[in-house]
Amino acid sequence: MHTLKTMVLMVFLTVFFIFVGSLIGGKQGATFALIIALGMNFFAYFFSHKIVLSMYRAKEITEAEAPELYSIIRRLTQKAGLPMPKVYIIDSDQPNAFATGRSPKHGVVAVTTGIMRILSMEELSGVIGHELAHIKHRDILISTIAATFAGAISYLAQMAQWALIFGGGRHDDDEGGGHPIVALLMMIIAPLVAMIIQLAISRSREYAADEEGASIAGNPLYLANALKKLHYASQAIPMNANPGTAHLFIVNPLSGKSLMKLFSTHPPIEERVTRLEAMARSRRY
Repeated sequence: MHTLKTMVLMVFLTVFFIFVGSLIGGKQGATFALIIALGMNFFAYFFSHKIVLSMYRAKEITEAEAPELYSIIRRLTQKAGLPMPKVYIIDSDQPNAFATGRSPKHGVVAVTTGIMRILSMEELSGVIGHELAHIKHRDILISTIAATFAGAISYLAQMAQWALIFGGGRHDDDEGGGHPIVALLMMIIAPLVAMIIQLAISRSREYAADEEGASIAGNPLYLANALKKLHYASQAIPMNANPGTAHLFIVNPLSGKSLMKLFSTHPPIEERVTRLEAMARSRRY
């Protein structure tokens, strides 16, 4: 169901891009915006993991430096049928973790020093299982594709803005231009809709990673208990995290409240825990 939901959202995002492009950018404008977005995300797809790891000053470690962590990751990667990922540690008191890498062969698992301190080995297994599920599902690729279309829609909105400022937006029908008022409305609404769809895809992938990760770890309660601890700790212990990378972490490193929860990259922790506990009761793993 999670995969189907992601596919539906991706199709809707694609159709929405075509629709917006025909209204405010015409065929040429839509094509130009898509090319720019593809170029930027092509770079991000191949190099974003290096940028993110550098951003958080993550250090690659050897098995000799963290034998217990390596033992958990090796055991679970073998169970998941994945190659051994590179392992990084981030010096941060906030307990958190993320996975990155454009494919299973280039997988990376990064954990903070905080998470190593507060979780039991079983709970850490649940977290690692979740991150390996992201690698197995190629979620970096999916998020990159979603970002491409969302970015292209944002470019179209910016193009419409400049066209209105300099008296554009009055092209003929062959060029695909639209009415200035329509362009103004889409300039405001389109990026917001694209962002909401992109975030919905991110939340759907988190649910899927929870389910697959629980199966990899061997018990959904490992991850459920870990999420409870991580949620409370992430609220109490601040982390100097970039909002653009928040979706990578297993729990949101930012303490967003009220209206911002509508635009969260993560599903509510309570809902995730409830689903995992229901999975444990039904023994679907």
